[in-house]
Amino acid sequence: MDFALTEDQQTIKEAVAKLASKFDDQYWMEKDLNHEFPSEFYKAFADGGWLGITTPEEYGGHGFGITEASILLEEVAASGGGMNAASSMHLSIFGMHPVIVHGSEEMKRETLPRIVNGDLHVCFGVTEPEAGLDTTRITTFAKRDGDDYIVSGRKVWISKAMESEKILLLTRTSKFEDSDKKTDGLTLFLTDLDRDHVDIRPIKKMGRNAITSNELFIDNLRVPAAHRIGEEGKGFKYILDGLNPERMLVAAEALGIGRASLRAGVQYANEREVFGRPIGKNQGIQFPLADSLARLDAAELMLRKATWLYDNGLPCAREANTAKYLCADAGFDAADRALQTHGGMGYSEEYNVARYFREARLTRIAPISQEMILNYLGSHVLKMPRSY
Repeated sequence: MDFALTEDQQTIKEAVAKLASKFDDQYWMEKDLNHEFPSEFYKAFADGGWLGITTPEEYGGHGFGITEASILLEEVAASGGGMNAASSMHLSIFGMHPVIVHGSEEMKRETLPRIVNGDLHVCFGVTEPEAGLDTTRITTFAKRDGDDYIVSGRKVWISKAMESEKILLLTRTSKFEDSDKKTDGLTLFLTDLDRDHVDIRPIKKMGRNAITSNELFIDNLRVPAAHRIGEEGKGFKYILDGLNPERMLVAAEALGIGRASLRAGVQYANEREVFGRPIGKNQGIQFPLADSLARLDAAELMLRKATWLYDNGLPCAREANTAKYLCADAGFDAADRALQTHGGMGYSEEYNVARYFREARLTRIAPISQEMILNYLGSHVLKMPRSY
């Protein structure tokens, strides 16, 4: 076993950390409180070529794997940018995987270079209010009309829709009840987000407010058949290709937030004096932070195993789910302990740990809840009866 980063990976880690450090906690606090997209940050990473880290070289990217992408996003989150920073580029980093693998050559040539240079924002439209995590139950429908499809329906929790020009949109082209298998009849498109036919409404939420989360009301959106990804009815299979990598990348982001939180907690514990001594001298403060260090380090090892397996073409579902589970819990616990270390000041915005806490909590819900991961491990790995 070799636990060392390669020369390229170490270079990525150091370069990303250096660039991200130019955007300090004050920058992210203001973006979050003002609900303002971090355009300067996004442009800096686009100009540096980082948005194309996994995009094939023939489309302007670097062609690296998920391991390198996870290192990038971990460092971005660990800089203090947290989920606001990571979510601004998350879809650009790997969300276009279905297009890269299954899209037409014309579609790839038209969109991928623009994503790499930061010119094109794309959102991912899958989740619906009534379906939740049961993706096969979505009802947004694409009806064929000559060389086009007419799409109507509703999506929810769609990140970056306000900033996006295009949407990676999952629809039904045959109804659930008319399909032989529940995963049949789902079709994926990459199409224009036409505001005349898509009403976008931001959702008020507890955190990650520099990046919008939105409800989409789609009414007779005309989508050219050329905007379809792959074959009609095979969309569920296409999005499955990206589920394990997505869990790894969110795990990396959770890990990064945990590192930022731990750094803030340790700094405050060393500087804050009460009763004539730094509070970090007290075991009640020191031990929880030390425990978080151990848990973050252990979670990182599972993440590294998962990304290595994926990049080497090996089965990785068990490891991807476990990594997301462990990193999300370790990151949130570190944020919670950092906030507790700050005491009452942790509840203010001044020290930023309240922002870390809110954003770390998100990773225990999205893109899949901790409970659903346990469902997967229980039924698919331990071979126990399926509970859902």
